Amino acid sequence: MKIHVYDRQKDLPLSKLSAINLARSVLDCLKIDCKELSLYFVSEKKITELHTEFFDDPTPTDCISFPLDQEHLGEIFVCPKAAIRYVQKKKGSPYIETSLYVVHGLLHLLGFDDLEPKKKEAMRKKEKRCMAHLERTNTLLHA
Repeated sequence: MKIHVYDRQKDLPLSKLSAINLARSVLDCLKIDCKELSLYFVSEKKITELHTEFFDDPTPTDCISFPLDQEHLGEIFVCPKAAIRYVQKKKGSPYIETSLYVVHGLLHLLGFDDLEPKKKEAMRKKEKRCMAHLERTNTLLHA
């Protein structure tokens, strides 16, 4: 499996290898086989531009996913600055929060939805399962 990682932000130092390991670990946990996946870590400005262009919402967000096809699962754009802002208010680690955004984006690529309460609940359960797996296997994001 080929995992492309593009780090185009300066807010949170990230190891590209840790991003690759995280994505592989989540896909293994979910028993998903794909040939390719792209992860983009972007600035707040870039995620806001994408959110505006594709969702007609001019506010920053934490992650955006674009599904492609069975072989190339898709693209996930993650904003580490959103994680930093979140943990400043709620406490915690920006690396764990950014890892959660990647998990969330992957689940969207796999068809999970969080707009309806029942679907959101199912998605949250999968997120918790994946995050526990990442912690157990020591494959969370890091610098």
